Amino acid sequence: MSTALLHKAYKGDLFKEEGNDLIALLADHLTKTKEGTPSKVTRWVPPQVEYDFWQEYIKEKHSTKEFFSTLLERSIHTHHPKYIGHQIASAVPVSALATFFSAQLNNGMTVYEMGQASTAIEKNVIDMFLKAIGYAQGDGFLTSGGTLANLTAMLAARKTIANDDIWNDGHNHKLAIMVSEEAHYCVDRAARIMGLGSEGIIKIPVNEDYAIRTEVLETYYDKALANGRQVIAIVGSAPSTSTGVYDNLQKISAFAKAKKIWFHVDGAHGGAAIFSSKYKHLLKGIDQADSVIIDGHKMMGTSSITTAVLFKNDVDSYTTFEQKAQYLWDKNDDPEWYNLGKRTFECTKSMMSLRFFAIMNAYGTQFFDDNVTVLYDAGREFGTYIEAHPDFALALTPISNIVCFRYIGNLHPEAYEEVNRKIRQTLLEDGEFYIVSTLLKGEFFLRTTFMNPFTNKEHMELLLEKIKEIAVKIEQTTINI
Repeated sequence: MSTALLHKAYKGDLFKEEGNDLIALLADHLTKTKEGTPSKVTRWVPPQVEYDFWQEYIKEKHSTKEFFSTLLERSIHTHHPKYIGHQIASAVPVSALATFFSAQLNNGMTVYEMGQASTAIEKNVIDMFLKAIGYAQGDGFLTSGGTLANLTAMLAARKTIANDDIWNDGHNHKLAIMVSEEAHYCVDRAARIMGLGSEGIIKIPVNEDYAIRTEVLETYYDKALANGRQVIAIVGSAPSTSTGVYDNLQKISAFAKAKKIWFHVDGAHGGAAIFSSKYKHLLKGIDQADSVIIDGHKMMGTSSITTAVLFKNDVDSYTTFEQKAQYLWDKNDDPEWYNLGKRTFECTKSMMSLRFFAIMNAYGTQFFDDNVTVLYDAGREFGTYIEAHPDFALALTPISNIVCFRYIGNLHPEAYEEVNRKIRQTLLEDGEFYIVSTLLKGEFFLRTTFMNPFTNKEHMELLLEKIKEIAVKIEQTTINI
């Protein structure tokens, strides 16, 4: 029997009151943050201090309104134009509303009857991707993030290319995949989860532009065979997470066809450029890939976390997780596109299709074109500005919204890493800007990713001015620089 507490927790009037308070709080936050206020993107607190704060907080009595207000103050603000850090979208409000809606309805979506509308909407979203890529006979589904999406695609590659019935019998011989040394770490993780081991991950070196060296693919492939490995797949980055550089997908496709192996494109970050009339040329050859993944919560403005897993041949989207589950569906030999539990790693899956469809319904697919184009333009503009600034140096000319650079000033090259590391940490603790860093061929660089369409040249100039101010102070206080 229900209790008084349960009745209160599910009370519609209370939900309305607290929901209105929350929407008002976030709307005010969005309006102010978009214009650059408050002045800081984040307020840095050491992990243990933050843990201690919330441990004490829960001991006191707070209203839901007070809780959300405090949470907002202590969170990073991705809608701030000075947020130029990790690859996470400034979520479009209508997508956030769709996420809010789906969180309350909580339709599980393993089987069609648990999510009828959202399942049908998901197929419409997938059709949008297939059309943009050019997959005439393709299919796919949405899953929870690029890591899981890449793993799913690699499992499909193993199912299709390997000679063994690994799903039922396990591994009978050694398998391998080929991937750029600049590829996202989750591809490496997927291979290890699949039991390929470190020797089953064939890292291909990159050229001076940090794109995979296609001219050495044959050599590395032959070496793998000589070592007793069956190569089942090659992965193209679109782009590399560290540099924003796209691999030559056309040449990788030709190699994959010649060797009769699976060609996968990790387009988690930049696959969305297929919607940009200006930048879709970066993805020439993507239509030849056997599988592609694209995140919505990176370049497409959706709230986290949702990723499209797309297959050139529709049958490949059904065979990876073939399994009997009589309590869920009656037919085990029927693909049944509408029973998503047959195709995805997840059993319970959120109504993530709404995050895309709400944007499509409100603004059309033109929104995706505008967003990618504006952000890539910003990255290139920042690169041009750095190139003209004598105190800074680019790691490489940016071709997307990811820009790697460092402060050089009058420093001795041996001091580059130490000073730039201190710059990055100082910026984090200061909180006005949020940028990150990366290692490229062992060298340390500051790294920005333009994710907010309202970040402009003024913000770029202010960032470089602030970095220079910090660097000067570091130079004045550091010995032997």
